[in-house]
Amino acid sequence: MVLTPEDRAWLERLAHSRTAPRQAVERAQILLAYADGASIWAIHRTTGFSTRKVRRCVDLALEAGPQAALADRPRPGRPRQLTPADRAWIIGLACQKPTAFGYAQEWWTQRLLAAHIRQTAEAAGHPAAAHLSPGTVAKLLKAHALHPHRVQYYLERRDPEFDAKMVRVLHVSQQVEFAFDGERPTFRLSYDEKPGIQAIGTTAPDRPPQPGGPAGTWQRDHEYQRFGTVSLLAGIDLATGEVIGLVRDRHRSREFVEFLQALDAKYDPAAKIQIVLDNHSAHTSRETQAYLASRPNRFEFVFTPKHGSWLNLIEVFFAKLSKVFLRHLRVQSQAELVARLEQYLAEINEHPVPFRWRYKRAELDLPERSVI
Repeated sequence: MVLTPEDRAWLERLAHSRTAPRQAVERAQILLAYADGASIWAIHRTTGFSTRKVRRCVDLALEAGPQAALADRPRPGRPRQLTPADRAWIIGLACQKPTAFGYAQEWWTQRLLAAHIRQTAEAAGHPAAAHLSPGTVAKLLKAHALHPHRVQYYLERRDPEFDAKMVRVLHVSQQVEFAFDGERPTFRLSYDEKPGIQAIGTTAPDRPPQPGGPAGTWQRDHEYQRFGTVSLLAGIDLATGEVIGLVRDRHRSREFVEFLQALDAKYDPAAKIQIVLDNHSAHTSRETQAYLASRPNRFEFVFTPKHGSWLNLIEVFFAKLSKVFLRHLRVQSQAELVARLEQYLAEINEHPVPFRWRYKRAELDLPERSVI
């Protein structure tokens, strides 16, 4: 065997490597020894490798080169037993729910799917799959990028007027940035409710963090007690960023009308109040319509499309409320929760931050002045 300088240098590095696979290191040592004139028997005595192992490595190197000798040749292996029809049948089963076959489980597991295949393969005309193991099922699913045990949620667009309503909501956000002379002043708000805010109290005092100690965080007993829930009715002024909030036990039509009355008292009587909100029943009830009729041309509602509440800017405030204020909040009564919420709104309004909605503004090519 004659090695080129490049092959010899490469084999010497590999033979002394501490990170390469053991099989590659051993075969590099065999090839170097054989290239230096050692016989197969001498390599066997020096390294302790079997003569069969040494001979196979040398024969492969003489036939295909030293690099090919470092890895085993591909073997034919056991012939495939599953036909394409068998595989298609198995994949078809994986794409259905177990409930379709009378099982209580909602989603397949590899073991349940394999057991079902073994039980039904003969009757379905696929006898080759009658002894299928869960491991083979896993390989088939992986080959087709299937994960029948996982669930990924999506939101179906059920509103046929989704795009038109979305454009209208974006127009409201855009009009905040423009003021036109001679027009009736308009105050634009984004409104929604956050129901079910829980008043939760601790049953033992919280323990403060200890600098340098084993516990560098607050310690809290895992038990807690409930005092009830409240609902926050809130609207954010799109021009100033001010949050107008109302904390009540419930969020029915009467509470919504009470919120509208608060807006009516707050803003200039000659102005129009435009509100972006969802189509909750309280927003379109007879009680709400009766109040709107008593204040003609005062309020204008712009409804978000169904399943499009993410277009409503007040959701940004609610997200911040949940992450910053409500997270780990503990109170000793429902009244304390109401007071804390009202105090938080007051603190937010000390430095209000207007939010400018930019979603799909360029794509929709909104005009500078939109007529609604």
